[in-house]
Amino acid sequence: MILQEKKNTVCLTIKEKNLNIIRFLMTLLYSLFKVYSSDVDFTHINARCEFREGHDIEYILEFHFNNMMMAWYNSTTGNWTGYTPHGLDVARLFNGNPYYHYSPRKRRLTFEPYISLRSVELFSTRHPAMLVCSAYDFYPKPIRVTWLKNGQEVTADVTSTEELANGDWTYQIYSHLEYTPTTGERITCMVEHFSLTEPKLYKWGKRLWSKK
Repeated sequence: MILQEKKNTVCLTIKEKNLNIIRFLMTLLYSLFKVYSSDVDFTHINARCEFREGHDIEYILEFHFNNMMMAWYNSTTGNWTGYTPHGLDVARLFNGNPYYHYSPRKRRLTFEPYISLRSVELFSTRHPAMLVCSAYDFYPKPIRVTWLKNGQEVTADVTSTEELANGDWTYQIYSHLEYTPTTGERITCMVEHFSLTEPKLYKWGKRLWSKK
């Protein structure tokens, strides 16, 4: 349910960004078909999103005349396709002008993780402290969580779970670092994910929650 709501939000954003050009297309198509139509004819454009395997968002525009689909635009191919003689004319006109093409042609469905960095009690004689870096509600599944001490990656005394499914196509993961606090030492949790343009760093100092 959560993922579906996020999908709807992404699709609505795409439609809103293209609202002006859709209105322009309605006016243009009406003028093109005015010579073929009568007072009882009608036209409409249907805009929708489809979510493909690999998390691609495909944007579809369909032009209908009297409940018959005349032409459509597919963001994956980046072209208009005509299905009737008049629809073929529209497709040729629109394909010859980049203004009637929607970019980017492909968008990836991604959700940035929420990050929690906190200290937990540790019943161990080797290290007196443990930090947990948790990533929640991210999509797609692959993610990398690493620990840094004074800017250098740490692999010893680190344990991590697998990506755990939430049941709504999003995931969560937990990474643990056992350590002995040292004066002046800087400990950082670094998160890398497809939704992020660059790795994000979360410095330990107090209980921390990220904001999307």
